Amino acid sequence: MRGDRSEIGSTGTQGRDPGRSARSTGVNQRLILHFGRDELIIRRRYEVLSIVNDILIGIWFVIGSFFFFYESLTYYGTWLFLIGSIEMLIRPVIRLTRRLHLQRMNAHATSPAEAEHDF
Repeated sequence: MRGDRSEIGSTGTQGRDPGRSARSTGVNQRLILHFGRDELIIRRRYEVLSIVNDILIGIWFVIGSFFFFYESLTYYGTWLFLIGSIEMLIRPVIRLTRRLHLQRMNAHATSPAEAEHDF
């Protein structure tokens, strides 16, 4: 039986150990994702743009909220709330632009290149 590569399990059966399930055999396997260098650069740029946009939204709303405490600054606070609201509309535009940019880049790829997460 030297040429036979199957092993005998602890229960005396040949082949795969029946005590091991299909799930437990894949535990030690690594998840490998393949991204091109350009794709990673584009993702990082859009992520930074999204983060800056979110910070600005927070700044406009916080300052606008403080302005509402003072009657003389209420007018300016209203404008800051309007600017923050407009920037909230920019958030999905950034995501859509990123998605379209990556689709154009990977138009000839045979496998999906994008891990579906938004920032």
